[in-house]
Amino acid sequence: MRIVPFGAAREVTGSCHLLLAEGRRVLLDCGMFQGREEEKNHAPFGFDPQAVDAVVLTHAHLDHVGRLPKLFREGYRGPVYATQATFLLMQIILQDALKVMETPFFDEEDVEEALRHVRLLEYGEWLRLGDLTLTFGQAGHLPGSAFVVVQGEGKTLVYSGDLGNRQKTVLPDPSLPPRADLILCEGTYGDRPHRSFAATVQEFLEILERTLGQSGKVFIPSFAVERAQEILFLLYENGHRLPEAPVYLDSPMAERVLDLYPRLVRYFSEEVQAYFLTGKNPFRPRGLRVVESVEESKALNREPGPMVIIAGSGMLTGGRILHHLKHGLSDPKNTLVFVGYQPRGGLGAEIIQRPERIHLLGQEVPLKASVHTLGGFSGHAGQDELLDWLEGQPRVALVHGEEEKLGELQQLLAQRGQAAHLATFGEALGV
Repeated sequence: MRIVPFGAAREVTGSCHLLLAEGRRVLLDCGMFQGREEEKNHAPFGFDPQAVDAVVLTHAHLDHVGRLPKLFREGYRGPVYATQATFLLMQIILQDALKVMETPFFDEEDVEEALRHVRLLEYGEWLRLGDLTLTFGQAGHLPGSAFVVVQGEGKTLVYSGDLGNRQKTVLPDPSLPPRADLILCEGTYGDRPHRSFAATVQEFLEILERTLGQSGKVFIPSFAVERAQEILFLLYENGHRLPEAPVYLDSPMAERVLDLYPRLVRYFSEEVQAYFLTGKNPFRPRGLRVVESVEESKALNREPGPMVIIAGSGMLTGGRILHHLKHGLSDPKNTLVFVGYQPRGGLGAEIIQRPERIHLLGQEVPLKASVHTLGGFSGHAGQDELLDWLEGQPRVALVHGEEEKLGELQQLLAQRGQAAHLATFGEALGV
């Protein structure tokens, strides 16, 4: 049994790993490269798509499913295995990606072809591909997210996909993997543990109380899948302690995910399921108003506070949030709250440095609003959680992380006597 990384090797996007075992060729994820690496999406896969026997998807994020339509464009016609939640979410994510790509490498027909080949596989069910067997474990990162356990040739391989932050309440905690001959594990936050989630929520609520209490606007740039809904959940649970104010969800994609969530109840934590069982939707807080049109979005800039505006994009690479910031950052009553990662060199990172003025949509905007960064909202496992998940595993290969962060995790694993190394693009790992 061998596995060959064709993405997310010493980088954080493009997850794609080819498993070779029992005469089968199985692709574990088929993700898009993002940010500075996006040109790689136009390059060949590094393997023959038509020679692949099956694709297994861990979750619906674009960096794990975004090249799937390209795989079909290049001739793949086999099955794609995923949980129902992953299947439903990836429809939204792939269709949205097609709209915003500057240089598309697939089209709508490729998306539809890929979706037609999806076969559902749920946690604990065993998939048999000849003499190779695979099953899903709970990864706790997105609704329906999974890690993959593979058995064949007398060996066991585990591929983590992305592991969730166990401190958070919306999703179940990741399950522990079985003992394996090799674990291919993500290390996005291999360099540090997360701040306490309870402390993060407390700070978030204090920011809201202060800003809304002075009739200010709270701007929250947010990822449309999972993060926006988590913020809505926190507002639902804690609305009683906040000043009354409208909450605007200004993201068409986040709205589609919000509408989908009642169909995914069984994938959430027991706490969230309990709300739905009593007829309540905990992702629709008091005062929620969904912004439908661009005109409605623009009108918010003319209205006085207090209000909360949740809008994309989460990394300020585009979207409606930029227009709200152009009109709102000059007012000291307002607050900008970052609840997601801001890449180096991006607009968010620049704002965090507190310059006097920001160049935004062709204008110089005075930066007088308050700015807060709340790192504890991360949807990934922190360093301590990764170490716990890998406890007792004799051999680990690290992927999906910046090289220096993976290196720190590698050192900690080595100190515990675990063989660990960083995977390399195109280099086979024997199991």
